[in-house]
Amino acid sequence: MIKMRKREDYINWDEYFMGIAQLSGMRSKDPHTQVGACIVSPDNKILSMGYNGFPIGCSDDEFPWDREGEFTDTKYPYVTHGEMNAILNYRGGSLEGTKLYVSLFPCNECAKAIIQAGIKKIVYDSDKYACSDSTLASKRMLTAAGVSFEAYKHTGREITLHV
Repeated sequence: MIKMRKREDYINWDEYFMGIAQLSGMRSKDPHTQVGACIVSPDNKILSMGYNGFPIGCSDDEFPWDREGEFTDTKYPYVTHGEMNAILNYRGGSLEGTKLYVSLFPCNECAKAIIQAGIKKIVYDSDKYACSDSTLASKRMLTAAGVSFEAYKHTGREITLHV
């Protein structure tokens, strides 16, 4: 006997893609901030994913994950953000008109890449650095370039994944 699932048993597109972004972020070895990103086509196909980490060839064991200290002794000059990795990981041509799901609102550097890549909408989960200069600059550029952004609307659904 085949049991039919009810419509409310299915997750919606936003839940699905934000879940993929959050799951991608779990790949990051950053002990402080695990950011994941998922780029989606206008017809809801996943085009690329990324998470914050060091560039290929830069060992997670040899480069620092610290947030404080001399600049070159911190993670900041070395880490590639999840959004940037998702853009750089895409090998299919143009990202014009796509949507980006990301677990943390993009910084100003990622905003530049998002705009240049042609991504038109951002759905973000957290905006914990909303008052930082980086985020304020990001929002200013995104708005000027016509890239819309909106907070992810949590549905309260709990999803358990066993791996």
